[in-house]
Amino acid sequence: MENFLPRLLKWLGLAAAALVVVVIGFSAFWIFTLTRDLPSVETLQDYAPPVTTRVYAGNGTVLGEYAHERRIFVPATFIPKLVKEAFTSAEDRNFYNHPGIDPSGILRAIIKDVGLVLQGRRPQGASTITQQVARGFLLNSDLKMARKVREAILAVRIDATYPKEKVLELYLNEINLGQNSYGVGAASLNYFGKSLDELTIPEVAFLAALPKSPSHYDPRFHLQAAQDRRNWVISQMADNGYITDAQAAEAKATPLITQTRALGSQAADVDYYVEEVRRQLIAKYKAKGLYDSGLQVRASLDTRLQNYAVSALRSGLVRYDRRHGWRGAKLTVDLNNWKTGLAKLANDPGHQSGIETWRIAVALDYQGKAIRIGFVDGTTAQIPFDGYKWAHRQLPGAVWGPTPSRPQDVVKPGDAFFVEPLAPPAAPGDFGLRQVPEVNGAIVAMDPHTGRVLALSGGFSYASSQFDRAMQAERQPGSSFKPFVYATALDNGYTPASKVLDAPFEMDQGPGLGIWRPDNFEKGEFLGDTTLRRGIELSRNVMTVRLAHDLGMNQVVKLPIRFGVYDKLPPLLANSLGSYETTLLRMVTGYSEFVNGGKKISASLIDRIQDRNGKTIWRHDERKCEGCNDGAWHDQEEPLLADNREQIIDPRTAYQIVSMLQGVVQRGTAAYSVGAQIPKPLAGKTGTSQDAQSVWFIGFSPDLAAGVYVGFDNPRTLGPKEQGATVAAPIFRDFMKGALADAPATPFRIAPGIEEVPIDWKSGNPVPAGTPGAIIEAFKAGTAPGEANAPTLGDDGAAAPGVAGAQPGTNAPAPTVSEGTGGIY
Repeated sequence: MENFLPRLLKWLGLAAAALVVVVIGFSAFWIFTLTRDLPSVETLQDYAPPVTTRVYAGNGTVLGEYAHERRIFVPATFIPKLVKEAFTSAEDRNFYNHPGIDPSGILRAIIKDVGLVLQGRRPQGASTITQQVARGFLLNSDLKMARKVREAILAVRIDATYPKEKVLELYLNEINLGQNSYGVGAASLNYFGKSLDELTIPEVAFLAALPKSPSHYDPRFHLQAAQDRRNWVISQMADNGYITDAQAAEAKATPLITQTRALGSQAADVDYYVEEVRRQLIAKYKAKGLYDSGLQVRASLDTRLQNYAVSALRSGLVRYDRRHGWRGAKLTVDLNNWKTGLAKLANDPGHQSGIETWRIAVALDYQGKAIRIGFVDGTTAQIPFDGYKWAHRQLPGAVWGPTPSRPQDVVKPGDAFFVEPLAPPAAPGDFGLRQVPEVNGAIVAMDPHTGRVLALSGGFSYASSQFDRAMQAERQPGSSFKPFVYATALDNGYTPASKVLDAPFEMDQGPGLGIWRPDNFEKGEFLGDTTLRRGIELSRNVMTVRLAHDLGMNQVVKLPIRFGVYDKLPPLLANSLGSYETTLLRMVTGYSEFVNGGKKISASLIDRIQDRNGKTIWRHDERKCEGCNDGAWHDQEEPLLADNREQIIDPRTAYQIVSMLQGVVQRGTAAYSVGAQIPKPLAGKTGTSQDAQSVWFIGFSPDLAAGVYVGFDNPRTLGPKEQGATVAAPIFRDFMKGALADAPATPFRIAPGIEEVPIDWKSGNPVPAGTPGAIIEAFKAGTAPGEANAPTLGDDGAAAPGVAGAQPGTNAPAPTVSEGTGGIY
């Protein structure tokens, strides 16, 4: 018995030793199995996270941002020391001293986590920044012990492989900081609208407070919790000696104010433009390339011109809409709970105007001739008579009733509608009644020499309709197509002074189709033999049809196809009056090719695309500049860029059309709406489609082209009195007034080989300079009346009269139309 206890102890010792060996062996095997397939830390060397693609205007304004994760990669050398100090204070105070894991931190966390587990709460762990990098880049975030061991091993390997600054770079660019902000660069912009080097101590501390729980410390919903956590970080920074106690006290006393920046444009009213850029980038680089690759896109948009374009278009649409009356309030709210009802309407995406100055309001009651209104915030105001006197009732057929005499004629209590503050001399606090126009339209401005789209708006507001009428809507251009008919004539022996008969014209369309009799806008009025210039300036329809008939539509259709206005155009005579549909962008591009001297251009919204490293991977201008990147000056010649644009029309013909379209603005259909109000060289053409369903104005100065289209999305007449000159031309005028306000009065550039001769505007005959009624006409050298090469197209210089029958060059009958296209306006 006396030997039993020693033997027992011996056997217990052997068993314990065996158990230790087994545990060690099992642990070694377990660790081996855990580590044998660990990812290599070498992969971190080529870190290329998803980065936000950004679209910039020419002046650097952000127009659009596209990202699954909003991230701006910032190299460690450009991350301010204060930012690094704040994050290490909050997340890993021993970061610069431990080998990837922090044993003292682990011990503290074990003690704390025991208490959390006993309370039934989730343990928090003690991951260092290096461990967080290992978990975020190489592992997952589950709470299994195996993952924690793998994480610790990887952290040690990372710390042994990379310098601390590289680890911080990975962490500070990858960390989720809430509101879809990944990395400190994006978070700094999105929370404070600042770059990292502009952040203050309390702002840096707030960002460092977020990794623990971005949603819990979101200041929009948990302001006090966010401020408490920020102040804790400030205390840690002071304890670590990064800031003084005085700086800490001042920082804690600073209110936490964030200015959350929405993803997307930092410029107003560019949504249509940016959406088209997005579509083009998707087509070129697919979704992953757009949302993850960090492209830097330089758009051609000019924010100044964009502001003028949007303002002009909206004003013109509202002007037309008001002329045609008030359609009545479409929304109502319960006056017993009107603030709640208004709030629901204000938050409904289907009831947005998209105009910043417009507010939704409800009619509460009447005060004499004024309407008392209420707003979402509970405040009240009034609409005086001057604020609603425009609201005559709209009647069928695009006509309208009498002016209202009392508020009861316009709205009733409970009606909800938009209002806008009235400008002086109205009393402060007075509002005007507003309605989102049913009519819509588009405007495009372009550099005519390069095709760069400088401004574009595809509708009244993107909030009310995302359909882009500048690029997606195909509509009949009406008389704005006529310059292509006249240019074809000028390229085939005619001059601006050649005469064509403006007289009744008819064509048999074939068996059972009847006779086609096109007419001028002024029904039944004809001018007889008329010069080409006068015909286009006054937009004579029948004369244009006769000219196209004499030329042959097979000949006419070639030019607009070459100009890119159409991909195909049936050679039907009615198409000489703009019956075939196209887009506004194509028309503006075509007119640009007249004013640039007949050079082929391609419309482009993007100047350049760079990858995340700044390398240019696409340019609109593909020309190479030899010598532009020379490092030093050695008396070499200045580099010159070759003009490689294709010449698609005789430059003399192009200038003749420019000169004739300048006459449209000076004497013709746009003289009152445009020419009389802008004392600078301008040219252009009005257009009105059949039954005034679409109205246009396309025009240009020597260095800026612009076009306007207006019409209903479901085509119907704009009204019996509406024309291109009454609706579209004033929008063009308003845009050009602003766009050219500070521009010099540059004359149109005369093409070589053009001679200018004074002629009588009506007859086209040469007259002495200064003769009343004389104009300066542009002739190709030797073709002026009386010169050797002057054309003889018929008696008195007139083309032979048209005859009924099939169109030259085609057996197809003309479509059944009776077009007042283009008209006198």
